[in-house]
Amino acid sequence: MTEQVLIVEDDAGVRDLLRDELEAEGLSVLESETLRHARELLNGHHVDLLITDLRLPDGSGQELLRTLADVEEAAPASLVITAFGGVRDAVEALKLGADDFLTKPLDPDHFLLTVRRLLEHRRMRDELTRYRSLEDGESFHGMYGASPGMRRLFEQIHLIAQGDGAVLVLGESGTGKELVARALHEGSPRADRPFVAVNCAGIPGELMESEFFGHVAGAFTGARNNHSGLFRQANGGTLLLDEIGEMPLNLQAKLLRVLEEGRIRPVGASGEEEVDVRIVAATNRDVRAQVKAGDLREDLYFRLETFAVEVPPLRERGDDRELLASRFLREFAARQERPVEGFTAAALALIQRYPFPGNVRELRNVIERAVLFCRGNEIRPEDLPARLRGSDDDGLGTPEGVGPFGDLPTLENLQQRYARYVLSHTGGNKKQAASILGVTRSTLYRWLDRPAESPRGET
Repeated sequence: MTEQVLIVEDDAGVRDLLRDELEAEGLSVLESETLRHARELLNGHHVDLLITDLRLPDGSGQELLRTLADVEEAAPASLVITAFGGVRDAVEALKLGADDFLTKPLDPDHFLLTVRRLLEHRRMRDELTRYRSLEDGESFHGMYGASPGMRRLFEQIHLIAQGDGAVLVLGESGTGKELVARALHEGSPRADRPFVAVNCAGIPGELMESEFFGHVAGAFTGARNNHSGLFRQANGGTLLLDEIGEMPLNLQAKLLRVLEEGRIRPVGASGEEEVDVRIVAATNRDVRAQVKAGDLREDLYFRLETFAVEVPPLRERGDDRELLASRFLREFAARQERPVEGFTAAALALIQRYPFPGNVRELRNVIERAVLFCRGNEIRPEDLPARLRGSDDDGLGTPEGVGPFGDLPTLENLQQRYARYVLSHTGGNKKQAASILGVTRSTLYRWLDRPAESPRGET
């Protein structure tokens, strides 16, 4: 929406000059010669900036300022214009709440600079007001959000939870796919039965079948006792298989059989047994691409895809990031026993602009860090990580002597450096770093263990 300015000035020449300058800036302009008409315009229009002379035919610009004081947070920014001899009156206007004043004759460049600054301040104040007025609402099974994408997700969860078929949860790393799986369980008739979550990438391939289906004593070397397995642990409830594409193809075939027949065979057992488990599979990958590449069985994908839900990334959730930032702030302020109560408008603006590639998980980590670094009762821009502030110091450490025509690092070398960069921002948490990078922990370990390379061309 185009920002709107109200000019209250009885001098037609000055009024025309101001209007022309403001319209050249792309602003919408309302004009008034009198105090009475100005009040009518303020009551009937949205005004972002009031520019008023102090001396008007039917009163004083100071009376307009007193009117704005009654509006409180919704009031426009205000700029007072006065003759050189009226500086004392302008100072009194500042005490009444005016944001700034200028003396006649006006310098157009200085005038526009002041207007831009006051409108920017108003925008930031509006954002802060909106943030403070956001209502958390009630939790939907531990999830918060009022954006259209989240409301649609909550509706899907509510409907799908009533069924019993397998579910596929899609979404980028850090969006909260496990929370969605838990919500599906808690909203289902299985809510009083076990919920078991497992990351398929965290189980060695040679142990995966035993971990899922169990084994009997003596089934293989080291199998001294019977092992129940994840399916039996989740019997009657829900089993979340995170990073489903990391499951070996032979085990995917056995999983498909469980979905179709509801029976498992523990490793080393002579017979099968029935299990009643609802499967929720989750992935941050492009499942169709995984099917095409042969990493995910097509028949398993079609079975899972019947009930598929997608968790929207944080950058598409509008005001949800302010809502979540507020909740995280209260959580960490209480946990760390810090007197932090909110955000400055400038800090909130940075949070709004940053795309958060790590999604809700990254936002949570950012707020935890900010609460720890905050020295007052509001989080300021300097309390936030450099990447939110647009700092050039991204921590990647560009090698000296590398320019557009100089020696360049190999892709593997750059890959390793970026992995270490992400790891530094997760506080050394390799599981979280791997999730942000979209790779398995074993892949991350392989990148980190790789010997450091020199830039291409060095020996």
